[in-house]
Amino acid sequence: MHIGLVGLGKMGDNMRARLRANGIEVTGFDRNPAVTDVASMAELVAALPAPRTVWVMVPAGAITDAVIEELDGLLEAGDLVIDGGNSRFTEDFKHAELLGAHGIDYIDAGVSGGVWGRENGYGLMVGGSAAQVERVMPVFDALRPEGPREEGFVHVGEVGAGHYAKMVHNGIEYALMQAYAEGYELLDARTDLIKDVPGTFKAWQRGTVVRSWLLELLVRALDEDADLSDIEGYVDDSGEGRWTVEEAIANAVPVPTISASIFARFVSRQEDSPAMKAVAALRNQFGGHEVKKADS
Repeated sequence: MHIGLVGLGKMGDNMRARLRANGIEVTGFDRNPAVTDVASMAELVAALPAPRTVWVMVPAGAITDAVIEELDGLLEAGDLVIDGGNSRFTEDFKHAELLGAHGIDYIDAGVSGGVWGRENGYGLMVGGSAAQVERVMPVFDALRPEGPREEGFVHVGEVGAGHYAKMVHNGIEYALMQAYAEGYELLDARTDLIKDVPGTFKAWQRGTVVRSWLLELLVRALDEDADLSDIEGYVDDSGEGRWTVEEAIANAVPVPTISASIFARFVSRQEDSPAMKAVAALRNQFGGHEVKKADS
């Protein structure tokens, strides 16, 4: 199978490598000449066999809109576009309608795995028609973790469902990271009693009910910087957490824990805190998100 991949940043480049390692031929395009396989989107489309499949892996919002609009003018009826970025699910309806007017199919794919996905595989949440999902199942199988398909892949529903599931996933992620971060700050505050904060988290990795991959990544961050002194306690939010809260309000679903984790990130922009250092460190570990370095 041969697909196109637009966007070869931290996620896209690793996805290209994993796909190729699992027998999928990939032609990639990026505006960075150091990583691209072709010089333009037109060349990308020309390199693909019909019916074409193009996976879009660029930042959500205006950049995704521009890429899909350009593809709309280059692709033909029967081709397929997959948006694997972090687009808001409501944007999927717009993109599907735009492409559908020319007979081009559309799938939205929520992708989780961060910078570790190349090695471990990616969790995939997919929205679209059953026929189109089945058509590109070899691509999803190549990207997902090894093991039973249902443990790393789900066809959630029709267009929009994949990004909706990814939105809720990220809202939960916000809350989990905040819980670990607050625990870190509380332990760190009792220097008279707690003598080994990193060791405490490390001991929780086996046998305890709070063990998880996020906990392992926090331990990794503490191994690299035991008191997180190199990190400023400033944390961005990429949108999904806010959208989760907005959806909860619209549907009268109480999400107090997720909501609190979003507001905690706003607090991080007003003052430096140990908890927010921990959240910043976690985001850097799993997603390669940039951190603000503390002044030395």
